[in-house]
Amino acid sequence: MSSPSQRLVRDRIAAPAYPWVTGGLVTAGAVAELVVIPGGVTTTIGALVSAASLMWRRSFPPVAVLTVAAGLLGFAGDVNLYVSITVSGLIGCYSLGRHRVLHPALTVAGGALGALCVNLVHINTWSRMDLPVPALWERGSLSLFAESLLLSVVIFGAVMMGDAVRSREETRTERHLAHARTIAMERQQAAEAERAAIARELHDIVSHSVSMIAVQAESATYTTPGLTPEAREGFQQIAATARSSMAELRRLLGVLRTPQSGAALTAPQPTLDHLAELVEQHRAVGGTAELRVTGERVPLPAVWELSAYRITQEALTNARKHAPGARTVVEVDYGPDRLLTLRVRDDGPGVDTGAGPGAGHGLTGMRERAALVGGRLTAGSGPDGGFLVEAELPWGSG
Repeated sequence: MSSPSQRLVRDRIAAPAYPWVTGGLVTAGAVAELVVIPGGVTTTIGALVSAASLMWRRSFPPVAVLTVAAGLLGFAGDVNLYVSITVSGLIGCYSLGRHRVLHPALTVAGGALGALCVNLVHINTWSRMDLPVPALWERGSLSLFAESLLLSVVIFGAVMMGDAVRSREETRTERHLAHARTIAMERQQAAEAERAAIARELHDIVSHSVSMIAVQAESATYTTPGLTPEAREGFQQIAATARSSMAELRRLLGVLRTPQSGAALTAPQPTLDHLAELVEQHRAVGGTAELRVTGERVPLPAVWELSAYRITQEALTNARKHAPGARTVVEVDYGPDRLLTLRVRDDGPGVDTGAGPGAGHGLTGMRERAALVGGRLTAGSGPDGGFLVEAELPWGSG
């Protein structure tokens, strides 16, 4: 595990300003060195271009080719090797290996060829300076190429160091990704096991009870003598609602038992087009309800359609539970600003369904469904009495 100082150094190096600061410092050093030790035009241009190009080595890594080439050109223009050219050349070679602009073998080969060219230029310069330079075919001429050999070794070391750092970071990244995939897989397996356990409980307990309700309601119309037509119709409505709940429960069990990666609903989800049926069901069990739709009907994404339907369904359930016999109005407004507004209000006593221990699960579920699509939901006493549930669901950006 790295120490705090090592992490601090890595953070500073990774900062966006790092290449600009270091490139600026090397450029300033090159200017100061050229003032103290003036060089020729070729050396001056090569040193300044090699140093200044370092500032773009991270945003545009191929510029490191210019850095190294300009450094070799600057060295070829003078037999003296400037410190600024050495520093910029080393950083440029490191950047070429670090970002793998070219394959390391090609980078080293290109650098070695450039070093050889510089060496040949220096040999020609030495011969014009009346120095004892043997001809290339004479004995002892191989010593003239010690410069290109040394430069090639330095270039090789800088490029390989950059490539090694790159490989180490790739290995670290792959290890972190593999660890993250393992954790995600374990979490998914745990979630699937929990979903399967929930599905078993729902099947063994809830499914059995709902099926018994359906059977008993169906049979009551035949086994109970003297039933009025209204009572017979009521039992049929109970049986139909139970069968609908069984179908919904079977769909839910199928979803719970399907892996999340390939989950697919086997039955169509209810949409806002089914609100009229929902209101009819509310009326069938003794409630008084009215559906009002304003604005142009726009097909919404499936999540928005389902959330709006479930919010309305739960609001009607709360109205039947806390204000039986009250008149309920369901308003759906398709706003011009891509905002869907739902209002479900009744003229009952305005009971706060979120009060009391163990209460409020329905309101919590409605608020969660609204938040799921980036909306909000409020519930409480209406301005004219009764209880009001209002949800605003933005379904897109303009």
